[in-house]
Amino acid sequence: MTINYHDLVNLLQFPFMQRAIMGAVLMGILGGLLGSFVTLRQLSFFSHAVGHAALVGVALGVLLNTNPTWMLLPFTLVFGVVVLYLIDKTDLASDSVLSIVLSGALAIGVILTSFIKGYRGNLMGVLFGDILAIDNTDLILTLLLLIGSSVFLLSTLHQQILLTLNPDVAQVQGVPVQLYRYGFVILLSLAVAVAIKAVGVLLVNAFLVIPAATAKLMSHHFSRFLILSVVVGSSSSIAGMIVSGLFNLSSGPSIVFVQFLVFVAVFIWIKLTTKIN
Repeated sequence: MTINYHDLVNLLQFPFMQRAIMGAVLMGILGGLLGSFVTLRQLSFFSHAVGHAALVGVALGVLLNTNPTWMLLPFTLVFGVVVLYLIDKTDLASDSVLSIVLSGALAIGVILTSFIKGYRGNLMGVLFGDILAIDNTDLILTLLLLIGSSVFLLSTLHQQILLTLNPDVAQVQGVPVQLYRYGFVILLSLAVAVAIKAVGVLLVNAFLVIPAATAKLMSHHFSRFLILSVVVGSSSSIAGMIVSGLFNLSSGPSIVFVQFLVFVAVFIWIKLTTKIN
């Protein structure tokens, strides 16, 4: 079922739609910023694990009859820090640690969901995303996290780039590697928590990775890559919201679908221009 452009314009007059678009822009910028470092540091599986393990936080929120967001924030934060600590303190490969912890968390989450009786709308909304349901509190949390992430990453950009390219050299040059690593993981975990409300547990990793991967195809210069990642993240979020409104589709999947289409288009364009040259 589709709606016409006049209906879309009318829809934009509603406060919930305005909040959704504002949230999409903020989350798109946040996802592009953090996703740049996630892609370069090969942490996509880490964000994937945090996002899927967040099912435990969602289930706890529903069971305790509280806003799932308030359970997601502390849970993803603790989960991210604990996983990084385990990776540092064991001889196992990082992907093995992530798989073990992710599997355990998912098992706990599924068990907890079996105790949920009656209406499960809150649970389904967080699993699959519903950006139209975000409120002013979600917007404020996202804005504060975006400001905190920007200050942390951009004020230490040189050290962050060095840490990304060669952690050993960064350590020798006096960069507080562990502090920056844990600081980034905290920001990433919180970003996953706030983005889950928009795109859901199942798609949150794509929301972080696809814009950065698209930007990486377009430029290998770090500053340009960072800017492009933010632009792709924010603009594709707005486009996804428009597609969602025009065709009456779920907002979260629509945003990720648009991001996917942009990635494919850029990939094809790069390949064609390379062959021509």
